[in-house]
Amino acid sequence: MPLKLAIIAGDGTGPEVVDQALAVLDAVAKADNFDYTTTAFDFGGRRHLDTGKVLDDDDIAALKPFDAILLGAVGHPEVKPGVLEKGLLLKLRFDLDQYINLRPVKLYAGIDTPLKDKTPDDIDFIVVRENTEDLYCGSGGVSRKNTPQEIATQEMIATRFGVERCIRYAFELAVDRKASGYPGRLTLVHKTNVLTYAGDTWFRAFEQIGEADYPQIERQYHHVDACCMYMVTSPEAYDTIVVPNMFGDIITDLGAAIAGGMGIAASGNLHPDPDSPNPSMFEPVHGSSPDIAGQNKANPLAAIDTLAMLLRETGKVKKDQALIAAGDRVAKAVQSVTPNFTGKRLDRSGYSTSDIGKMVIDAL
Repeated sequence: MPLKLAIIAGDGTGPEVVDQALAVLDAVAKADNFDYTTTAFDFGGRRHLDTGKVLDDDDIAALKPFDAILLGAVGHPEVKPGVLEKGLLLKLRFDLDQYINLRPVKLYAGIDTPLKDKTPDDIDFIVVRENTEDLYCGSGGVSRKNTPQEIATQEMIATRFGVERCIRYAFELAVDRKASGYPGRLTLVHKTNVLTYAGDTWFRAFEQIGEADYPQIERQYHHVDACCMYMVTSPEAYDTIVVPNMFGDIITDLGAAIAGGMGIAASGNLHPDPDSPNPSMFEPVHGSSPDIAGQNKANPLAAIDTLAMLLRETGKVKKDQALIAAGDRVAKAVQSVTPNFTGKRLDRSGYSTSDIGKMVIDAL
């Protein structure tokens, strides 16, 4: 069966970087002899402006038959902030139960990091962020709005079910990474000294699951503020991190910054269960950059590296070694290209979007 992909190119530079990712997909599919199909969806800012729609239940249903979703970027200068983020991105994650947000934090050779004297050997970890609970559930409300007595509440939700499935995924990932030569260390990040209810649920699940089922994995706990400090001063302390939704949103963007910026950061929103009817969604974490849209200036490495993640993770769910191998080949091609940028920011490197795409294809 061919790999069935839904493509949401989105807004701004999204279509440009997606085009390069799809060109790489075509090249690696031919080289590794697997078939795929793509179906484009126009979800994004322009559709909302033209029709008033963001995403409805029929749109979600239309996406369910696909093996995976590749998304470029969402954000339009004429659309009020929050409309697309909540109505499209969060709706996709919640309605498709994409309960894992997977964010590698890996410094590639040739990419500048703001951290003095840190190298690719120091910055190489992965963050497992719970993706469907916590403050992002939207539980709460506002009363006495626009009065001096206005009250706003936003509740931090942590169910044992949601916490445990995220933690188990993180332990399994730590086991896989240990087999590949990583330390085999899983760090829980929370704020248990203040958030004593939700934090306690996370900490007890972490300790109980680790002790009972994963004794070979070293466990450590860091408060989120300490984690931010260590990511800047000692990023080599981390192998695999597991973290609730809100704190994960913060530390993964910090991770992208220390690994060279949003322009090379990949991510996956996963429903990793093989029997699930829900596809996972993969997206570079940069914005839509409307100021450079259509100018062939956007860096496509994040989108191409996201494609590599899509192939690997979808291959794991489908038990398809050809897809896993293809994902590994794309990731290695990206890494072989980055030394060309030594000492330069990518947006000042002299390469265009299509130049970088061609470099990756040639490296395959």
